[in-house]
Amino acid sequence: QVQLRESGGSSVRIGDSLTLSCAASGGTFSNLGMGWFRQAPGTEREIVASITGDSKSTYYTDSVKGRFTISRDNGKNTVYLQMNSLKPEDTAVYYCAVRKPILATKPIYDYWGQGTQVTVSS
Repeated sequence: QVQLRESGGSSVRIGDSLTLSCAASGGTFSNLGMGWFRQAPGTEREIVASITGDSKSTYYTDSVKGRFTISRDNGKNTVYLQMNSLKPEDTAVYYCAVRKPILATKPIYDYWGQGTQVTVSS
């Protein structure tokens, strides 16, 4: 089984930058698509960004386009989320997850990390 551990969450000010890391172990990391999700209090979890195993394709939700960048270093078995120009609405617990390597109408993420808290305030 793939095991994931997020780190890098912090309490920051509006406009600050922050980089989250997700270290993976126990699987064929380089062949797996990965995603970053977030969940704010009282809301459902939403996808923030995703990346294919070879980094040839990425996806960003509209609210973070131009501000966030997802990347990965397969040699380090790590996925990153660089967050710039942070806003209060970015406040959430951020999770990384593994995309199940099967064809489906919607992506299926079946392994999740424990989450890391990001808080953005004035």
